[in-house]
Amino acid sequence: MIDGSTILVTGGTGSFGNTFVPMTLAKYNPKKIIIFSRDEMKQWEMAKLFEGDTRVRFFIGDVRDRERLYRAFSGVDYVVHAAATKIVPTAEYNPFECIKTNVNGAMNVIDAAIDKGVKGVVALSTDKASSPINLYGASKLASDKLFVAGNAYSGEHPTRLSVVRYGNVMGSRGSVIPFFQSLRDTGTLPITDTRMTRFMISLEQGVELVWHAFDDMIGGEIYVKKIPSMKVTDVARVIAPEAKQEVVGIRPGEKLHEQMIGVEDAPFTFEYDDHYKILPAINNWANDASRIKNGRKVAEDFLYASDSNPVWMSPEELVAWIETNRAKIGRI
Repeated sequence: MIDGSTILVTGGTGSFGNTFVPMTLAKYNPKKIIIFSRDEMKQWEMAKLFEGDTRVRFFIGDVRDRERLYRAFSGVDYVVHAAATKIVPTAEYNPFECIKTNVNGAMNVIDAAIDKGVKGVVALSTDKASSPINLYGASKLASDKLFVAGNAYSGEHPTRLSVVRYGNVMGSRGSVIPFFQSLRDTGTLPITDTRMTRFMISLEQGVELVWHAFDDMIGGEIYVKKIPSMKVTDVARVIAPEAKQEVVGIRPGEKLHEQMIGVEDAPFTFEYDDHYKILPAINNWANDASRIKNGRKVAEDFLYASDSNPVWMSPEELVAWIETNRAKIGRI
């Protein structure tokens, strides 16, 4: 599907794009990968990494700009929508700007994709969109709903749209691992709550989930990868075994545990070997055999959250991951 195709990544200079592009070039032979983003400096830095590879192109633009999206989507086969306002406090203090990017931007992507004949769109979501308690999560829930319903909106057009959802990306900028590493020499690490847990997923796993979505989707599915959990106190202990852990309290808009599938979604959720799939509640699509495929219906009270997750990452596994990925932690 990806071989010989033109792929555009919105927000492509971010953590996801910097992993998606080299992995996709190595595994497939796309005709072109277009990086669409608004930061010219990040594009300039990223372009140096792919100098000489004519398959990688760069396009300055913002998902808020509908006309620019229409221009960028000309001749594009597949779109990965990674652009978003992601930092929780930023969204809380700048709510209008968050909505413009995460909701209005999603609507622009959907309209442009349908009108320009894009074959498939996969939008990146977050655990915070499941039972949201902050504006970022609420805006991403709205975005998810837009991409799901967009499959009815597209009518007879060939465009199909789906979503992938995952939580804390290990080692990414602003995540807990590089944060703790930056404070390791101070002798004290701040812990919001000793009970706090988080899902642990690598960007490589996130890219593979997007590939799977493009290959599997009929339209309207939300894909959730099966990944391990870890207590934040254990993460801190791995990174700085001798450091004191100081409880500072949960920040506004922060959850004690991450959740990717709520009990409200259980009636529409199916389990597979390495992932879950939430099917659309609208249009009876949750009963569509072509979407279900070989999925197994989850229990009525099913909840996929980091504290009740049956799979946990051991300290030894985290140590091994850090050793393997040390050079890129905090840079991706």
